[in-house]
Amino acid sequence: MKSSFKYRLLVIIFISFQFLSCAQQQKTTLKKITETSPVLKMGAEKTEVYLPLLKGKNIAIVANQTSVLDVLQRAEVTPNVMGSITVTHHLVDYLHTYKNINVKKVFAPEHGFRGKADAGETVVDGIDTKTQLPIISLYGKNKKPSQAQLKNIDVVVFDIQDVGARFYTYISSLHYVMEACAEANIPVIILDRPNPNAHYIDGPVLEMAHTSFVGMHPVPVVYGMTIGEYGQMINGEKWLKNNIKCNLTVITLNNYTHNTPYNLPIKPSPNLPNATAINLYPSLCFFEGTNVSAGRGTSKQFQIYGAPYLTKAPFSFTPKPNQGAKYPKYKGQVCYGENLQEIKKLSSLNLSWLLKTYKKAPKKAFFNNFFTKLAGTKKLQLQIEQGIPEKEIHNSWKKELAAFKKIRAKYLLYN
Repeated sequence: MKSSFKYRLLVIIFISFQFLSCAQQQKTTLKKITETSPVLKMGAEKTEVYLPLLKGKNIAIVANQTSVLDVLQRAEVTPNVMGSITVTHHLVDYLHTYKNINVKKVFAPEHGFRGKADAGETVVDGIDTKTQLPIISLYGKNKKPSQAQLKNIDVVVFDIQDVGARFYTYISSLHYVMEACAEANIPVIILDRPNPNAHYIDGPVLEMAHTSFVGMHPVPVVYGMTIGEYGQMINGEKWLKNNIKCNLTVITLNNYTHNTPYNLPIKPSPNLPNATAINLYPSLCFFEGTNVSAGRGTSKQFQIYGAPYLTKAPFSFTPKPNQGAKYPKYKGQVCYGENLQEIKKLSSLNLSWLLKTYKKAPKKAFFNNFFTKLAGTKKLQLQIEQGIPEKEIHNSWKKELAAFKKIRAKYLLYN
């Protein structure tokens, strides 16, 4: 009995020792992770850098629902106990209300200041109900701030979350803001944000004969730069009208590289609801120039695709009007296609879905005029129509991509 008791006691002591040892190892590991994983800091959160540039000046802000910053501030964390908590503020509210910066107006890009308008829907001027600041639309007839709209403005702050695809119109808005400010001799400050698709560069480089608001510059579909780096490229390559240059300052990110994983905390637009949609967007957006639905009018936008004529496909959905898609393609019709929600993260453009669908489609009706604008070239449509394999299409971009990478390298702020 006694020896049995001693044996049990020894076992308990041994297990306890092992547990403590594991716990200590875990503690050490966690500490190590903390020490080697510095916190990513947004340009908007580096207030100590840019607030001195705004004090005592009349400010205009180009912003939408993604223009937020986390602020550490003292607060009562429990009754009668003060501590520090992180509070998320919208940039406009923070500067206008809490920092007494003289914000005069807000310029709103596609989808509006609160980010609720459909793709392509005209955004109208108005008054922000929270701050009572005037909102001026940069999507509709007025894509470039007028000199009258910039009158008495000393500095323009640009803070919008990009997703790294050429046809996503926020970089076109940036171009026009920089151009208008250069003409008015007004400095622009970009508060930089991560690009969730910065880990690769791919796609056809836009030919200048096919410029539009969904493609203004000779860059590939996926360009692998933050919006701050892109602004520097617009300036440095003299893409603004008459080769003018904007007085540009980029408030950089801390602890960021182009391979830093980043999940956006706020939808950058109504039809990009999550990280999967954002990653698939550069590949699936080509369907916007065809008779295939990319999932607008569902809760799986840019994560599925389909059309009524793909009847043998394993997946189906029925588009219905919703926020961001008042008039979705094939409204109320059953579409057959594919669900890509579980697909592995892409590090290149995937054309297989486009090529596969084209083979099954009524040929005359498949492409519309928008496809060439999205591709930035007529070659891609011709390659698809000629049945050229995906690998060969990718290889046809190599020379132009290599030339672009040399240009891009001059403007990089991060590894």
